[in-house]
Amino acid sequence: MDAELLAAHVSGSTRARLLIADDPAAAQLERFDALVERRCAREPLQHLTGSAAFRYGELAVGPGVFVPRPETELLVDWALEHLPKGGTVIDACSGSGAVAHALATERPDATVWAVEIDPDAFEWLESNLDGTGATPVNADAIASGTLAELDGLVDLVTANPPYVPFEIEVAPEVSFDPSGAVYAAEAGLAVIQPLAVRASRWLRPGGWYGFEHDDTHRRAAPEILRVSGFTEVEDHDDLAGRPRFATGRLGLLP
Repeated sequence: MDAELLAAHVSGSTRARLLIADDPAAAQLERFDALVERRCAREPLQHLTGSAAFRYGELAVGPGVFVPRPETELLVDWALEHLPKGGTVIDACSGSGAVAHALATERPDATVWAVEIDPDAFEWLESNLDGTGATPVNADAIASGTLAELDGLVDLVTANPPYVPFEIEVAPEVSFDPSGAVYAAEAGLAVIQPLAVRASRWLRPGGWYGFEHDDTHRRAAPEILRVSGFTEVEDHDDLAGRPRFATGRLGLLP
């Protein structure tokens, strides 16, 4: 499949039309061979084509930004179910802007903010959110001053923070992602813990928070939500049956 996608990329065609396409020119074949060699070295396919499909859109990606994974679409499904009409959303640790892009384009009635601290990733984020109506913010999501003007007013917070523990073995493709977008100290909770507190301050009472976590965090992630003031806490598996993201609702005022 990767070879077919690379052939379609080089030819400017689609994968479905490869069977009826003309024979490649010599320059195209040379370029294709070079891309196949790079893919065999486990460079991400998305880096080679310059784009990543995510839900109904294509995102520009490359060195300096985390490549969005299909599993994150499950978090978007959940978010769309819990986003009220005309609601306000903050997507923290937004990276390429995949979640923010999906929410802004699929729910144009919503007000979407996308927060990313890394300046290299932020360039990709700005480009991907151009024309969507979402607002990119180059800031530290866990800092108390970030979007402090929205404290207590937000309906939904989403996040795909760095969460992989240092000792976890990952696929070779992950080495091409920025390490700061992947790893978060030995236990993988260095961002998850303070971000739950920050989300609780952004949210209005009854607002929802959902975030991705490592599959070793099945117990820790829900507990972090509970001690941060969230109720109706639930952990969700991905399509492979692995724990993927946790959600909770900020406790209502008495």
